[in-house]
Amino acid sequence: MSAFFVTATGTDIGKTFVAAGLIRHFRAAGRAVGAIKPVATGFDPAAAEASDPGMLLSALGRPVTPAEIERIAPWRYVAPLSPDMAARREGRALDFDALVEFCRRAIAGRPGTLLIEGIGGVMVPLDDRRTVLDWMAALNIPLVLVAGSYLGSLSHTLTCLDVIARRELILKAIVVNETPDSTVPLADTAATLSRFAGATPVIAVPRLPAAGTELRALGELAALL
Repeated sequence: MSAFFVTATGTDIGKTFVAAGLIRHFRAAGRAVGAIKPVATGFDPAAAEASDPGMLLSALGRPVTPAEIERIAPWRYVAPLSPDMAARREGRALDFDALVEFCRRAIAGRPGTLLIEGIGGVMVPLDDRRTVLDWMAALNIPLVLVAGSYLGSLSHTLTCLDVIARRELILKAIVVNETPDSTVPLADTAATLSRFAGATPVIAVPRLPAAGTELRALGELAALL
């Protein structure tokens, strides 16, 4: 099987939007696919269907039940904060080693393609010492970096590319997810990033208005995974 880690330049950039679109694309092509979102903050059990784990389950065609949520997202916190802060508010701490082991078991036990969706951006703290970057380095699987097209995204994205390269991680693609109401054209953002990304493909994904619409732009990304 193959596994890919979907990360981002920051929070609310569109990791789940891209991951769910990929899942639908794979399923429509008859390709076996699974997904996990091990860490989720801002999680409200009363609105589970609208949560990131809920949207992944819906894309997978699985019911959004407490058992299914637990299966793909065992570390859930109420506060919409970084995992270290959110866990601390609940008198807990995220067990980094257990998190890595959970992902490794999922990778080993899943046929086809597994998408692991991260939390927030590349440098979001998970506990007092480790960040999402440390999580990705521990797994050492190829990455998909999701960026936005908002003003300022270029600097944020290039900073992420630098830290990813320093850890010698494999970056399969950069996905520029169109930011609603951005003053910067999506195509211009993608073109500029392409000049700095070397051999890494840069794929521009427009936000389509209909929920569940297959994202044709993600077909190019799916072909890389």
